[in-house]
Amino acid sequence: MKLQSIKLVYFSPTGTTKTVVESVMRGIDADSIKLERIDLTKPATRQKPLQTGENDLLLVGVPVYMGRVPEVVQAWLQSIKAQNTPAVCIVVYGNRDYGDALIELKDILAADGCLPIAAGAFIGEHSFSSAETPIAADRPDLRDISQAEAFGCKIKDKLDAIQSVAEIGGLNVPGEFPYRGETKLWDVDFITVNSDCNQCQLCADICPAGAIDVENSRLINQEKCITCCTCIKNCPQQARTIKHGPVHDASVRLNTLFKEPKQPELFY
Repeated sequence: MKLQSIKLVYFSPTGTTKTVVESVMRGIDADSIKLERIDLTKPATRQKPLQTGENDLLLVGVPVYMGRVPEVVQAWLQSIKAQNTPAVCIVVYGNRDYGDALIELKDILAADGCLPIAAGAFIGEHSFSSAETPIAADRPDLRDISQAEAFGCKIKDKLDAIQSVAEIGGLNVPGEFPYRGETKLWDVDFITVNSDCNQCQLCADICPAGAIDVENSRLINQEKCITCCTCIKNCPQQARTIKHGPVHDASVRLNTLFKEPKQPELFY
């Protein structure tokens, strides 16, 4: 099957999902094909609709939030207008459980008009991970990246083996419907900003939810905040940390209960 373009779509506040989907893309090795990257981490991108056809490949990656596709990107994903577009579904989770996120992502894309041909659940460092309570620290690692590239190679082989989208069969992935878990995230004051903050406003610029005041970065809209911790992990002054409370307690539980490294699960 000959592709005209590949649409690489990802929501990746802390960069782990982006690393995985870019690694899969390298495995597909489609240098001669037009590539479009669509970074849903930027709020402005989520205002632009997407249309795809049967000669495109749609590769979508999202992190797992509470065992589900993040609510902040659901409406955009559901608005995709596809016409028998081959699609690859990827979720990235913090070594606990990917719940029903993979089947939910597959169902969303299928309802849009896509034909899912492959899916994968990969591990990335948890957003609550810290030096004090590491959770899947430094994942995806070199082995994860190698597996993602190999996954891309198999996707390429599968596409090369068919003449048209009519040959794409059904794809089965783990999960239940109705989906379990909550899409609504915590409304909690969990970030401490210390005196090292120099109001550089980087955190406000990179916040995927627009939850940080653009004039005073110490002010956080808790209702908008999605607890992704990208502002904490990217602060150049290391002025932001998780304060003691529900999020810190959750990080301790995750660090204690989920130390055994899980491995990617792939489906074709």
